[in-house]
Amino acid sequence: MASRFLTRLLITTVAALLASYLLSGVHINSIGTAFILALVLAFLNNVIKPILIFLTLPITIITLGLFLIVINVLIIKWASDLVPGFRVDGWWPALLFSLLVSIVTSLIEGLTGGDGK
Repeated sequence: MASRFLTRLLITTVAALLASYLLSGVHINSIGTAFILALVLAFLNNVIKPILIFLTLPITIITLGLFLIVINVLIIKWASDLVPGFRVDGWWPALLFSLLVSIVTSLIEGLTGGDGK
């Protein structure tokens, strides 16, 4: 269980570094910062995000799930406020960062069998 969590953190670290390299509006100062970012994102996505989804369920239903994009952007923006050395220069870079990290993480986990299946 702990090794799976550490593997996912390392994959997210790599994905965040790659996304920051590809996106001009996202800045990560170091590998250590990227690892701390992965920890903060793990916390926000596993603790705060479900609460936000529950609290915004009516608007999420009305928008046919599109409001979840706003929640993802908020998670990235909050992470940029919490992690020194990580900066996102607006909503569009945060959205693109969120999408890119999700895609790269899924690809890496699919290739390495990191999903535990």
